Amino acid sequence: MEPLARAITWEAPDHHHTEKGGDWFLALAVIVVALAIAAVLFDNTLFALLIGVAGGSLAVAAAKRPSVIPYAVTVRGIRVDDVLYPYSNLKAYHIDEEDTNGPQLLVLAKRRFMPLIVLPLPPEYIDDVEDILKDKITEQLLEEPLFTKLLEKFGF
Repeated sequence: MEPLARAITWEAPDHHHTEKGGDWFLALAVIVVALAIAAVLFDNTLFALLIGVAGGSLAVAAAKRPSVIPYAVTVRGIRVDDVLYPYSNLKAYHIDEEDTNGPQLLVLAKRRFMPLIVLPLPPEYIDDVEDILKDKITEQLLEEPLFTKLLEKFGF
């Protein structure tokens, strides 16, 4: 019997990036300008300004390339970049091998806001990660929220 690995580490982009062409940004600009004009026509210039700022920040966020960050599943917990999530703060996990962006490790944390931690998982590490996690936290069917999947369909 092989000894259990103490840590599995890998690097991956922090989010799935889809390249957006000029048409995507043009469509965003048309939508933002139309909404801003409608807000001005309803005599709500502050809302029109808010729409313009939101559209600009959306364009900047959409153009940003993902940074490559380190991930690790250790006997102490799960590490994402410089943040360690000890197993005492985690409830359950699920490995989604059927995701369109590749395998993902979904971890449910014991926190009120953003309780689902999603890590991209290289296919060659699936069994090793599962060997470590099955003794630490329970396996449970977890899914990404519908809103997240919808945003990915639109290229975010």
